[in-house]
Amino acid sequence: MTALAVNDFDPPFEIVEPSDVATPLVFNSPHSGRTYPKAFVEASRLDAMTLRRSEDSFVDELVAPVVALGAPLMKAHFPRAFLDVNREPYELDPRMFEGRLPSFANTRSMRVAGGLGTIARVVGDSQEIYARRLPVEDALLRIELLYKPYHRALQRLIQRAHRRFGMAVLVDCHSMPSCHGRDDQPKADFVIGDRYGTSASALFADVVDHVLRSRGYVVTRNKPYAGGFITEHYGNPAANCHALQIEINRSLYMDERKLERSRGFESVAADLMITAQALRDEADALLLGGRLAAE
Repeated sequence: MTALAVNDFDPPFEIVEPSDVATPLVFNSPHSGRTYPKAFVEASRLDAMTLRRSEDSFVDELVAPVVALGAPLMKAHFPRAFLDVNREPYELDPRMFEGRLPSFANTRSMRVAGGLGTIARVVGDSQEIYARRLPVEDALLRIELLYKPYHRALQRLIQRAHRRFGMAVLVDCHSMPSCHGRDDQPKADFVIGDRYGTSASALFADVVDHVLRSRGYVVTRNKPYAGGFITEHYGNPAANCHALQIEINRSLYMDERKLERSRGFESVAADLMITAQALRDEADALLLGGRLAAE
């Protein structure tokens, strides 16, 4: 199944480049992929619509206008249910596979325990994806052909920004269900994650927080989402590489049941563009003033 399914992503991801790279900002949408190979769906216990419940639907489209600011946008075409690049490369559940995982695989993380490792076991409300165990070669092939090339490309974008500007600011864009937990409590409109101040200068989170609040949104910081592997891995403020995660409440811009854009889509996209402009201006001011000079 894997060779056929992996080859169905052509290309597996895309980088939308500006005509001129004019800012150290790099935008990333790792969970908005919506290509579901037939072989993958047939190997699942679930239909394609149910598999899409873990997808960050339309996030890549929401942030697409940022390219006009001079920032590249990277986005996955493969879905999160097939492979999650916001995990360690080998965060794998041995119960999912026939055969022995590599000795270096992380099989005991909280994310693996929750069914959301590099190869997810569940989607949505803990619904099991696969009807039977997968060959371990299946996982390793997805990692080699999709995960590693994705991260090499993202690393190149960050390194290019850092070389050109002496700074890189990665904005990792995600969406979240409108409610969570047993009590189905509503979430904030936006959650800004900076790993509790360890993945980015607080100045950048402050800018996003201020702009979104000024637009009338409810914003929280780091709870319930502090940032995943991407934010943690690429954020290194001491080296002037900053990484922020932004989670967008899906009810703001889409019908979560039908997985369709709603009338709020355009206004949310416009507000995200205003936020991106403010981030660009903050980065420019920092570079001009030398307040975050590269080491």
